[in-house]
Amino acid sequence: MINGDLLKNAYISAAVSIANKKRDVDELNVYPVPDGDTGTNMSMTMNNALKELRQLEKGETVSHVADICASALLRGARGNSGVILSLLFRGFSKGLAGKDTADCDDIANALKLGVEAAYKAVMKPTEGTILTVARIASEKAAESARLTNDPVALWSDVCAAADEALARTPEQLPVLKKAKVVDAGGMGLTVIWHAMLDVFRGGDVALPSDEAVVSSSSNITTVGDFDDEIITFTYCTEFIVNKRPDCADASKLKAFLETIGDCVVAVDDDDIIKVHVHTDHPGKAIEEGLLFGSLINLKIDNMRYQHENKAKDAKLTHEKNIVPAEPVKPLGFAVVANGAGVEEMFRNLGADCIVKGGQTMNPSTDDIIRAVYSVPAETVFVLPNNKNIIMAAEQAVKLSDKKICVIPTRTIPQGMTAMLNFDPDSSFEDNRMNMTKAMENVSTGLVTFAARDSDIDGHPIRKGEILSLDNGKLSFTEKDVNKAAYKLTKKLMKNGASFITVIYGADVTDSKADELSQLMNTKFGSAVDVNFISGGQPVYYYIISVE
Repeated sequence: MINGDLLKNAYISAAVSIANKKRDVDELNVYPVPDGDTGTNMSMTMNNALKELRQLEKGETVSHVADICASALLRGARGNSGVILSLLFRGFSKGLAGKDTADCDDIANALKLGVEAAYKAVMKPTEGTILTVARIASEKAAESARLTNDPVALWSDVCAAADEALARTPEQLPVLKKAKVVDAGGMGLTVIWHAMLDVFRGGDVALPSDEAVVSSSSNITTVGDFDDEIITFTYCTEFIVNKRPDCADASKLKAFLETIGDCVVAVDDDDIIKVHVHTDHPGKAIEEGLLFGSLINLKIDNMRYQHENKAKDAKLTHEKNIVPAEPVKPLGFAVVANGAGVEEMFRNLGADCIVKGGQTMNPSTDDIIRAVYSVPAETVFVLPNNKNIIMAAEQAVKLSDKKICVIPTRTIPQGMTAMLNFDPDSSFEDNRMNMTKAMENVSTGLVTFAARDSDIDGHPIRKGEILSLDNGKLSFTEKDVNKAAYKLTKKLMKNGASFITVIYGADVTDSKADELSQLMNTKFGSAVDVNFISGGQPVYYYIISVE
């Protein structure tokens, strides 16, 4: 049987493990465009549950642990991969509802419910993705439950089936096969499930890697994020020993550390020993480590001090929580945007609240809910303005008690057009229909840069190269930003156009934008109205709208 303590530790280990490996998952994304990558979004989603899980008392039921985790993931879900992950865990919690412990049938049913919830949330499910990996693993769990009464053996079968399904994703999605990679979301899910399996088998909870510790996109920075009564020792001490050829066995170092503290890890890996210990005497740990070799990457944190500061921060955050605004009008807007010029533009169009976010920084479902509550309207239209934020916005509809309508805008120009077609004197339904119809007629071009080396359809792309995207699809690469913007605009105009809007970003100077403006006005003539706006957005040099 899987009890609550074991499940809690498995969840914590999963969160730490996906944070440790998020870069590996990110780099599986087919297109090299800079974005809020899959691994990062899955890591930030899992990380949202860490604090609440660590604060749970011992002896909780699997039902309570699963519910706490699922609730945190749903509100902290970022990006499509994060939302799907949160729905898998939500279904899992429903399958364990009312259970003190979980047997094989419980786990198989929980996985089935999670997969069903995830598939229902995706309008057009695509096979060869995280959905496929989860479904095949769930089917294996049902089969295994009929053959064994050992939950650990069942979970091992689940992981093996997930691995096999992941390996087959390139055969299901041609774009993966061309890029010679497996699905990133599926890979992230296998990382999470394998981390849980390690704990179910009796292994230790994973520790943050050096990279995860320093990462600015993760809050997994210390092992000692616990309540005061749980913090037995004050200092979290970590270091790496470069071993001497004649040094003693690492088990002797571990045995000594256990006499001065707890949470001891001394991993012997050929030439090094990686050490972690909670102790009141970090100096003694260091002195003992020196007997085995030279030390590098020393890190000592006062966990009580960190806890006190986090408690103060939590209180301040609670005090600043947004109180739902009293509705003074029937309809309002919460818009996702980033960049001073872009934000000001949406405010001028009537946005009541701006949710900071976009490419590379997908807001969570909870961020969107908080924004909605700040809008003084009975019904709030949410404009995601990014394809990777739409699912998080749709989850906000289900979790909020305020009426929300998501207009599925995938780009900033679509959001602008939707708001331009809003009529405050019309009904909610008429506005919803008119805004949706109008934004669907907008063609969007994006000029950005390659975040990493890649290969698309046999065409090698080098990190830093200029990328031109035609309605979300890679069109061509260039060396010069303005040349790329002009060529892309010309391509977008192939079916004719009367209006061109060019929003230039933080990395484009006014003089550079003026050069492009003069070129477009000269080439396109007076029949086309060309308008340039200083958006100040990151990531995209130019956002081009053609109507």
